[in-house]
Amino acid sequence: MLSYNEILPKKYIVYERAPFEVLDARIFRMQQRKPVNQTKLKNLFTGKVTEITFHQADKVDEASINTREVKYLYTNKGQHWFSEAGDPSKRFSLTEELVGPGGRFLKPNSLIEILTWKEDEESEGEGKMIGIKLPIKVDLKVTEAPPAVKGDTAKGGAKVITLETGATVSAPMFIAEGDMVRINTDTGEYVERA
Repeated sequence: MLSYNEILPKKYIVYERAPFEVLDARIFRMQQRKPVNQTKLKNLFTGKVTEITFHQADKVDEASINTREVKYLYTNKGQHWFSEAGDPSKRFSLTEELVGPGGRFLKPNSLIEILTWKEDEESEGEGKMIGIKLPIKVDLKVTEAPPAVKGDTAKGGAKVITLETGATVSAPMFIAEGDMVRINTDTGEYVERA
């Protein structure tokens, strides 16, 4: 059990019989009242973010989220296909909503972690799949980059490039086709040349 002041970012909790990831938490006291913890929680089933305030007397269960390594295969018609890391015959798919916006940076045959949740410890099996955990930064090859034109810095010196996964991001003018770039999967932004 976690008390109200232990509900902090990057923790997983069970709230109203569903697993949530704590995105943000602010503990403060309003005038003469008791302190409260104002949080932003992301529902791991629906992806919906809600703001919930926990008071001093509130306690929540920490969600037991398990991870296991899987291999990303391909995306087809909004479905992302994966296989077990050690057994390619065991395939399964996850929806676009479950994978999230970072899915556009997935490279075929890359290993990622999948998150599963069991409502109670006694139940058998792996648990319910609730999402994936992408690496924070990935290195991808640039497949399309418009040439940099001298004097074309009125737009802030950035251009839109296409990566090997088909995703497009804004990058500095000096990035050329064939370069390897590092992308932050959380923000979807260019970080540096790899």
